[in-house]
Amino acid sequence: MPDPNEVNSMFSRIALRYDRANRLLSGGIDIWWRIILVRAVRRSTPERILDLATGSGDVAFALSERVPSATEILGMDFCQPMLDEASKKQATRLRPNSLKIIFRQGDGLALPLPDEYFDAVTISFGLRNMGDRHRSLCEMRRVLRSGGRLYVLEFSQPAPWFRPFYFFYLRRILPSLAGFVTGDKQAYRYLNDTIEQFPGRAALSEEVKAAGFSSVVSKSMTAGVVAIHEAVR
Repeated sequence: MPDPNEVNSMFSRIALRYDRANRLLSGGIDIWWRIILVRAVRRSTPERILDLATGSGDVAFALSERVPSATEILGMDFCQPMLDEASKKQATRLRPNSLKIIFRQGDGLALPLPDEYFDAVTISFGLRNMGDRHRSLCEMRRVLRSGGRLYVLEFSQPAPWFRPFYFFYLRRILPSLAGFVTGDKQAYRYLNDTIEQFPGRAALSEEVKAAGFSSVVSKSMTAGVVAIHEAVR
């Protein structure tokens, strides 16, 4: 499992160029992945949403634009420089709903939040960085009300036919390209390693169930590179 202090340090270093690198390295398809996530969340009509590992706030902002204006959205992350970037974005946005998002620092392994408060918890490309996935999933379950839903958008294991191309990109191209954009090639070697080691859809579904969730369903996207898992508390 990743070391939390090292993860915090890494994201602090790349925070200023994080969004630019994401758009470039994904070819912009990360925007589509978030749209699919938001559509799934909207179907459950939550009144209170926690966007955990919110980073620079992209998912929180996407949610704010597509859920009712009365919806409470809390974006939480343990890396303050990433939250600073989210606050900068919020200050320049004209949509009223985005101004209602609250950004707050907090550790996904010990959430400073009350039990059974949220209707939905979203986490996008953040579960992979948790120092203890089971503990973080249990924390997400704790803060969800009975019947509340968890949405995990995360890298997965690609389809067999796509695997050689994908891992060639991860190992040979992505670190150098990301290093050019962010000035921190090593940070994206970490990204490569965590993606390769992360469980596929079936295995992650079992981890979610082991944390006490039920009705776990998953959807594969982009030849299996990414998946959305949805589960009920």
